[in-house]
Amino acid sequence: MRKLSFRICLFVFCTTSVVLTDAYPGLLKNHVSSLFIFGDSIFDAGNNNYINTTYKANYPPYGETFFKHPTGRVSDGRLFPDFIAEYAKLPLIPPYLQPQNHEFTNGVNFASSGSGALVQTSQGMVIDLKTQLGYFKNVSRLLRQKLDDAETDYLLSRAVYLFSVGGNDYAVPFVTNSSVLRSYSHQQFVGMVIGNLTSVVKEIYEIGGRKFGFPSVGPLGCLPYAKVLQGETMGACFDRVAPYEELHNKQLSKLLQKLQRDLKGFKYSIPDFHTLLEEMINHPSKYDFKEGKVACCGSGPYRGIFSCGGRRGLKVYELCDNPSEYVFFDSAHPTERAYQQLAQLSWSGNSSVAGPYNLKALFESL
Repeated sequence: MRKLSFRICLFVFCTTSVVLTDAYPGLLKNHVSSLFIFGDSIFDAGNNNYINTTYKANYPPYGETFFKHPTGRVSDGRLFPDFIAEYAKLPLIPPYLQPQNHEFTNGVNFASSGSGALVQTSQGMVIDLKTQLGYFKNVSRLLRQKLDDAETDYLLSRAVYLFSVGGNDYAVPFVTNSSVLRSYSHQQFVGMVIGNLTSVVKEIYEIGGRKFGFPSVGPLGCLPYAKVLQGETMGACFDRVAPYEELHNKQLSKLLQKLQRDLKGFKYSIPDFHTLLEEMINHPSKYDFKEGKVACCGSGPYRGIFSCGGRRGLKVYELCDNPSEYVFFDSAHPTERAYQQLAQLSWSGNSSVAGPYNLKALFESL
């Protein structure tokens, strides 16, 4: 009987998902769309805890608001993907490198703080995007061992693939005073980042992925640490990074439009992190924050020096009383409350906030 159902499901897979789930009353019956997460510190739920790097947040006061202990998330609590998982009726998606993580049917988090689309971005200290793709390939093989091909195809095609990639590729060279940006024009450098991202997305598509979410790169030059980089004109946004982020977001939009035209069944959402965060920074009271420019945790002007927790060279740091009043928790990363607002707007916002699909529509689409 099972063998017969299996063949029928293969035959009607592309047109009738109901038959597929009815044929498998076990693992995938009524299963909601899984969530696979790629990227950097905006999304890292703790993978960097398990690699040899200084890019960690596994010490207080990180995690103090929600978890009451540090988890490796670079915030006081939950991150953007944690809220998206909640809205999608999924559990918290665990980091891939977490030793006890053997359950992949709800998805996996591959993100690594400090990483980028380019291998040379923080090379040797992070899990770059291509390596994250390799981890996903391994998970897809493990799923085929646990499920069968029809079930795995169904799970991978219904899943949402969420990316936060690009910010470090542009920001890290300025922070480290690297010469890499001087070797290329803006167009060439952004082209390399977008090119790497394109190849990863196409490989995921070939494996079975169809639904992708790509928050735009935020206003990197207006983060607390970037204002410190301005030196004598401290307080203004660091405008030298602006041409990269602006061109990246334009090229990302063009890329996704092209992939939707060229790849059958390809769907995407672009939550506009750039505009939303810029609004929160400049008009915090509109979003019920008291402070948009100064970080909750850090030292120096705007608490823009990376010293939160006292583990990055400087042991002395300042910490605010109430992170929920701040847009930024540390020198570069939002608070849990800011992430929650970004997630709510990305989940159910209109096309001006997250288009052409919002994330809710993306999860619910077939």
